[in-house]
Amino acid sequence: MRRIFAIGETVFDIIFKNGKPVASTPGGSMLNTAVTLGRLGLDVHFISEYGKDTVGNIVDDFLHSNGVGTDYACRYDGLSSSLALAFLDENNNAEYSFYKRYPENRLDVVFPELTGDDIVIFGSFYGIEPEIHIRLKPFLEQARDKKTLVMYDPNFRKAHLAGMDVYRPVMMENFARADIVKGSNEDFIHIFGAQTAAETWKHVGLACNLLVYTANRNPVEICMPADIHDSYPVPLIEPVSTIGAGDTFNAGLIFGLVKQGIGRDDLKQLTEKQRAAIIEPAIRLAGHVCMSYDNYISPEVAANIG
Repeated sequence: MRRIFAIGETVFDIIFKNGKPVASTPGGSMLNTAVTLGRLGLDVHFISEYGKDTVGNIVDDFLHSNGVGTDYACRYDGLSSSLALAFLDENNNAEYSFYKRYPENRLDVVFPELTGDDIVIFGSFYGIEPEIHIRLKPFLEQARDKKTLVMYDPNFRKAHLAGMDVYRPVMMENFARADIVKGSNEDFIHIFGAQTAAETWKHVGLACNLLVYTANRNPVEICMPADIHDSYPVPLIEPVSTIGAGDTFNAGLIFGLVKQGIGRDDLKQLTEKQRAAIIEPAIRLAGHVCMSYDNYISPEVAANIG
């Protein structure tokens, strides 16, 4: 079975609606992706860091119970695991307040040896933090040398715009190391000022083989070399929470890649049928996760995904 390595931060989400807590759950973009992949029965491993405190134990037990490997997770002493307070607005989109403290030596793990069959996914602010980025670079270089498929989701929040002069060069390095770039219209407005998928492709198309562009309820678009530009409609739903939608979309993309047996070199000549087979489960799973306060698809939904 192909191995998947998801790299990202770990937080414990406490979700508020109308000023009151309504749910709590382990979170973080790549953790959410990893849990959905684990529930789908794929061989997924989470590369991250969290404490040896009570919250960290809850997170660790939760990952194990959902089939996510933690052999490459750093458990640190003396500091509390990170918390995120998520406040849902009238459209059930979230604004966050984070409470984080990390050890001086970040992400102190031995990274795995990759193969050409593996898949690596990383992103969010975790992927551009200086202390993390310097640890990731050799691993991503290994991925390039081993022809490992790499997917990058910048998931860049408006709160970080003040540091854009520092962050944009790091994100451009990440784009250059990725075979697939997936992001939202808001991401690319913040990063490039690009208003459309076609404009975004002008910025990332020289580096990657596939851009997957989401825009809330608007159609999902993909761009590829040779002027390929497809559009896929998104079913209209009334979401309970959109917190895990993009992360679960990423899991659906990877699920599609695995089911279709698509590796890095195959991306250059994807057929129309293959492109649709990658995007369809991503849209479907993202829709499912929006119907609850969970950040990942339910085991019941996972059991019925073919």
